[in-house]
Amino acid sequence: MTSPYSRVAALALAFAGLASTAPAQTPAYPTRTITLVLPFAAGSGTDTTTRIISKELGTALGVGMVIDNKAGANGSIAASYVARANPDGYTLFVTTNTTHSANPYLLKTLSYDPMKDFTPIARTGDLPFMLVINPEIPANSVQDLIALAKKEPGKYSYASGSSSAIVSGATFARLAGLDLLHVPYKSSPPALTDVIAGRVSMMFVDVLTGLPHVNGRALKALAVTTKDRSALLPQLPSMDEAGVTGFDITSWQGYLGPANLPKDIVLRLNTEIQKIINRPEIKKELAERGMEAFSGPPEEFEQFLKDQLVVWEKLIADAGIEKQ
Repeated sequence: MTSPYSRVAALALAFAGLASTAPAQTPAYPTRTITLVLPFAAGSGTDTTTRIISKELGTALGVGMVIDNKAGANGSIAASYVARANPDGYTLFVTTNTTHSANPYLLKTLSYDPMKDFTPIARTGDLPFMLVINPEIPANSVQDLIALAKKEPGKYSYASGSSSAIVSGATFARLAGLDLLHVPYKSSPPALTDVIAGRVSMMFVDVLTGLPHVNGRALKALAVTTKDRSALLPQLPSMDEAGVTGFDITSWQGYLGPANLPKDIVLRLNTEIQKIINRPEIKKELAERGMEAFSGPPEEFEQFLKDQLVVWEKLIADAGIEKQ
């Protein structure tokens, strides 16, 4: 006859066996450094604002944040890299309308799908653009510039370092009836350098990158690209207000991950990013650098991405830009 003590011992051994075969619990995300891949060079507007946000995000998550600038091919190099990355939350993409709104209609061959290959995490705001010219050009308004360009067709050129700059330049030329030469660059900083040097006449550039040069009088700002005046630069008229009727182009910025990023990781990142963006001192710091900061849930960002594909398809078609 088996004693009660023997039965208790047997049960204890059985439970111990079950416990030993139970899977180990996965450590809470994140446990190591996160890499943020950017489609533009260091010194660009996206790079500068990302460094501000990522510093706070790293502190909130308790891990290091590394920024990896992969400029080139209109942002496609960076986008393709992230699209092929492991969806574990340790490789993220901080990008703009260049890769996710415009490229499908600017490039003949696209090595990624802007919706299927990515997981939307959080939108972080808008980066208004402005029209800047070399100060040697005798124009103090958009209408002055149009008059000069019409007087000497083919003499004036515009630089670009992003899709917003490409589409803005082509839209300006079409709406104003101008013959302008397009000079493309890999990123905004080198493009701006050539405008300052007088090798290119003008450029549509994000406020963050261009404003220090405007303040230093190395460039002259004529207007912003948004339909209405920007709260960041209330002294500048909009292109529409300056007489280029129908001009309305805005650049956005946001965080994405590779496709199939786990929902708990998306929610963790989104929660922390929203907290950071909503802090008054962060909004102020970003505004001083040319970014109108705001955020929202990932579902809202996903719908925004879908809507922007429609918006940019029309902008590019109306501008008459052919795929390259």
